Amino acid sequence: MIFFRRKKEQKQGEEDKSSSSPFAKAREAKEKARAHIFVFGRVQGVLFRENTKKKAEKLGISGWVKNLRDGRVEAVFEGNKPSVEETVNWARKGPIWAKVDDFSVVWEDCRDEFKNFEIRYDL
Repeated sequence: MIFFRRKKEQKQGEEDKSSSSPFAKAREAKEKARAHIFVFGRVQGVLFRENTKKKAEKLGISGWVKNLRDGRVEAVFEGNKPSVEETVNWARKGPIWAKVDDFSVVWEDCRDEFKNFEIRYDL
């Protein structure tokens, strides 16, 4: 006869808060995040902005990306936390032609101020 141990008993109606539970994953997917990034290196003239826009749109991220006069790229990503994290991690490397030398990210409270993702051209 095989006996199985039960996890800690869960009260009826209480959601499982362990990180591997479906409830935790659903909660994380609903959690909003905002990341403000600066990317340093060979990041202009290598389709960084265009590829960032494609990645963000694919993941349902809103915000913007733009070139700065000093050669950096700046972007703001807003959306569900896992998608924002994935976009930030992608931007750490950028498209194949880019060479990212340094990267900074500031995590901020989500403001839900964007409807879509755009490339800004205000140099």
